[in-house]
Amino acid sequence: MNKDFLRDRAQQYWLLGRFDKPIGILILLWPALWALWVASNGKPDLLVLTVICAGVVLMRAAGCVINDYADREFDPHVERTKQRPIAAGKVSPKEALILFVVLCLLAFALVLLLNLYTILLSFIAAFLAASYPFMKRYTHLPQAYLGIAFGFAVPMAFSAQTNAIPFIAWVMYLAVVLWALVYDTMYAMVDKEDDLKIGVKSTAILFGNHDREIMAALQLLILALLLSIGKMQNLGSFYYAGLAVAAGLSVYQQKLIFHRDRALCFKAFLNSNWFGLAVFTGLLLDYL
Repeated sequence: MNKDFLRDRAQQYWLLGRFDKPIGILILLWPALWALWVASNGKPDLLVLTVICAGVVLMRAAGCVINDYADREFDPHVERTKQRPIAAGKVSPKEALILFVVLCLLAFALVLLLNLYTILLSFIAAFLAASYPFMKRYTHLPQAYLGIAFGFAVPMAFSAQTNAIPFIAWVMYLAVVLWALVYDTMYAMVDKEDDLKIGVKSTAILFGNHDREIMAALQLLILALLLSIGKMQNLGSFYYAGLAVAAGLSVYQQKLIFHRDRALCFKAFLNSNWFGLAVFTGLLLDYL
């Protein structure tokens, strides 16, 4: 194998894992950090913090790889995805499966550094991540399943830090599932016309003309759940200031999706990163 071949493979695998688009890593990382900071009262164990963060990066990449493998027949027909490595014929389906397994094994090797409870939970997390991409064939709620899958970092963070999953962890998990449902519906609005043509299901299609109203209601519920977490943890003004910023960002996202313009819907999805950051910044400052 020459250097050019290896360089090309590395580049294609990098693109397949979407390492060139860190937005996906960030919106998965924020809830994990919320959970760690609440579970540890602002003082997370360094090993746990390192493993959870690295695990999020690896499993997000694994999720992208298996997603593109599952969608290899659909992606060439969608404007936004037709240049992805598998769709463009630059990575074979077999290569993608091997990469998926390698990424999962690396993530599992990291989890082995944690307690037994978290190791057992990792099998559930892996199953959810691997099965998510196939949901769009059978249900109009793949966005909700995405939240269930990638929000699982929340109970895992609590178990890794405290060897338990208290009630507050499930409240946060519900907030994260709903948050993912909202931002991934915004993402699905970008592909709505293409998805209708090729028969892919999504909440953007399911919600129809009521998409904005349903997402607004969900955003209010998410904020209510985050408020309840503040009450349960006796958090202070910094946390609530962070939630106020997050509420303002939710309003801004509603403004962006108002006319259902593809570019603006994608911008609303990207803006979700700032929502996650606002909540975490409030937590960080409050515990400091």
